[in-house]
Amino acid sequence: MNQSLLITGGSRGIGAAAAVRAAQQGWDVAINYTRDAAAAERVAAQVRAAGRRALVIQADVSDEAQVLAMYTAVDKEFGRLGGLVNNAGVVDMPARVDEMSLQRLMRMFAINLTGSFLCAREAVKRMSTKHGGKGGVIVNLSSAAARLGSPGQYVDYAAAKAGIDTFTLGLAREVATEGIRVNAVRPGIIDTDIHASGGLPDRAKQVAPVVPMQRAGTADEVAQAIVWLLSDASSYTTGAVLDVTGGR
Repeated sequence: MNQSLLITGGSRGIGAAAAVRAAQQGWDVAINYTRDAAAAERVAAQVRAAGRRALVIQADVSDEAQVLAMYTAVDKEFGRLGGLVNNAGVVDMPARVDEMSLQRLMRMFAINLTGSFLCAREAVKRMSTKHGGKGGVIVNLSSAAARLGSPGQYVDYAAAKAGIDTFTLGLAREVATEGIRVNAVRPGIIDTDIHASGGLPDRAKQVAPVVPMQRAGTADEVAQAIVWLLSDASSYTTGAVLDVTGGR
């Protein structure tokens, strides 16, 4: 399998941890980011320290032109793509559905769901044996919110992630005979910066008591699941959604 990998939202949190873990397992990594170039470069330095090539690419996954430009850069640097981790995502401030603006909803679905479709579309064009490719692996990032609904906080985020679950199953079955496996990881409460961007910096600590394991997870714990799904160790696994939730 070709060992070149694109991770969207790879400058922090789960994406950054996945980039480092993947590099340790022999992947060259293209690290996509939206705003924080310095953070992405720090992740790239860790990938290179593991002896692999790194490429840092700025792109908003909800913008088709930027997605196409990102893939062109990956093609030029790495040649054939072997893996995609659809990790880029956002939350928003806690709100009820009857308080959500159209602008919020459009942003939530554009980045969390449409962006994953666009990135997967371009990956399939490059990986599918139908298009002359040699196969590959896609790992989508869902959330336990898809099962829980997140009432009073972000039903919109939960709905977008539920869309990811269905997208994962449908795409997996669509390309199963074309050398591509498609799976998802569904994290629970993970101690990353995403909570702060939604106005709840202490959420991981506050919610920990409702988790059966009584703690939040780490980005690296999710990254290990992602890297397993990318690897040949999961060669008969496709269309699966793997919970990494501490039992929640």
